[in-house]
Amino acid sequence: MQFGIFTVGDVTPDPTTGRTPSEAERIKAMVAIALKAEEVGLDVFATGEHHNPPFVPSSPTTMLGYVAARTERIIVSTATTLITTNDPVKIAEDYAMLQHLADGRVDLMMGRGNTGPVYPWFGQDIRDGIALAIENYHLLHRLWREDVVDWEGRFRTPLQGFTSTPRPLDGVPPFVWHGSIRSPEIAEQAAYYGDGFFANHIFWPKEHYIRLINLYRARFEHYGHGRADQAIVGLGGQVFMRPNSQDAVREFRPYFDNAPVYGHGPSLEEFTEQTPLTVGSPQEVIEKTLTFREHFGDYQRQLFLMDHAGLPLTTVLEQLDILGEQVIPVLRRELDGLRPPHVPDAPTHATLKAAADADSSEVAAPPIEEAATVGGTLR
Repeated sequence: MQFGIFTVGDVTPDPTTGRTPSEAERIKAMVAIALKAEEVGLDVFATGEHHNPPFVPSSPTTMLGYVAARTERIIVSTATTLITTNDPVKIAEDYAMLQHLADGRVDLMMGRGNTGPVYPWFGQDIRDGIALAIENYHLLHRLWREDVVDWEGRFRTPLQGFTSTPRPLDGVPPFVWHGSIRSPEIAEQAAYYGDGFFANHIFWPKEHYIRLINLYRARFEHYGHGRADQAIVGLGGQVFMRPNSQDAVREFRPYFDNAPVYGHGPSLEEFTEQTPLTVGSPQEVIEKTLTFREHFGDYQRQLFLMDHAGLPLTTVLEQLDILGEQVIPVLRRELDGLRPPHVPDAPTHATLKAAADADSSEVAAPPIEEAATVGGTLR
């Protein structure tokens, strides 16, 4: 089981002080959070991709390359790579380069984002969102697996005899998660390729995401990648903790009430009842997170959102200490203990390379009878 954090990189005023960090401060804070995540024993740091204020992570590979250079173990990932408005050729090259620099500690999550104006900014039409996601990923998938690609589609110029460079590290492309909060087409796409499906279920009730994940699992099995319960699922979540739950609620309430994403809507109590948001003690976070398995089945990756809504860096780092020391060890032990042996862990570069090497050996090995025959004589 992989545990980690994801950031959307919002630059939001602290409602308790009125102070807004500069873009430079926020970017440096995101790096500090990534380093802290490795320090406390987390497995993944993921950043979103945005091209509009009040967000700063417009260049995920730049940030992740910097984080990879300053860490040794943690997987650097995206919480969204905009497959609809980025050129798949550039995605193929950028993330293969990052994969080499990070010694394979890279994966990425494909998504369409939630900012409508980004489409015309990059020369696309939001009404083509699903079609763009499907066509662009099909090309990206080929670019990472075929040395020479001839291709023609609707949304970019054709390719003739094109080779994306650098080639993926060890001939193994980065593992891909497809993220969606509402689109069955994306769950179908993830299942078709045998990729991971990430449900960032931080806004809506669990019943909505249960349907999406069940669809993905059924179609994963349909396409012959394994049993439905072996499909690779990731989940989002968000928490705020203090030793005393009342203190956590009192401290977090002004941040929740003024958050650009969900502020000025349902109350904190309503939101925590209906979504994965947990504001309380570490034990309450453990108990609620363990219910995710009951709702969605065994899954492979759990990411938490912890640095949003104007929370100061010192507070976020304190939260990460609590998460790493008191929460993750218990969740890891409980969830790994409950997972059946046939349900896989989340893929890593090492496990994907081992599987590719095994497949190559099977293909290359001649039949026993042929291998034992030399010059027509059975030996």
